[in-house]
Amino acid sequence: MPKRLVKIYTDGACSGNPGPGGWGVLLQFGEHSKELAGYEANTTNNRMEIQAVIEGLQALKESCTVKLYSDSAYVVNTFKQGWLINWKRNGWKRGPRKNEQVQNEDLWRILDNLVQNHEVEFIKVQGHAGHEFNERVDRLAVEQIEKNR
Repeated sequence: MPKRLVKIYTDGACSGNPGPGGWGVLLQFGEHSKELAGYEANTTNNRMEIQAVIEGLQALKESCTVKLYSDSAYVVNTFKQGWLINWKRNGWKRGPRKNEQVQNEDLWRILDNLVQNHEVEFIKVQGHAGHEFNERVDRLAVEQIEKNR
C-alpha cells in the first residue's frame, strides 16, 4: 500500500540573532491542512528553521511520503548536499580539518532520527517571494515573536 503524500511548509524567524524566535508549519494532506507554531525566548534563526521541520515531521502519525518545502538553504542543503551524512561520518565535526563542532547538533540528531521514518524530499523555495504557503508559515513564525514580546 502506498504511503500517504503529505506536503509540509516550514519557516523559522528570529528577532536579533540570537534573540526571541518563532517557527511555523503548515501540513497539507489532500483537502486537509493543519497549522502549528511555537516560540523560544533565546535562539537563532537557523535553530528555528530546523525546529520547524522537526515539529512538522513529529506531527505525522504514520510513515509518509513527504514533500518538505523550506526557504532555508541551511536545512535543504544539509540533506540534498549530503552534509548530514558527512557530519555523522566525521563524529559531528566539520571544517577543512574536521575539528569544528557542527552547530545545532542536538536538533540535527533529532531531525536525522525523524527522517528515517519517512520518505522526505527537501525542496528549496524562495523566501519572501510571494509563495502563498511559504508566506503563511513565515507569518506564523513572526506572530509567535510578536505575541511573546
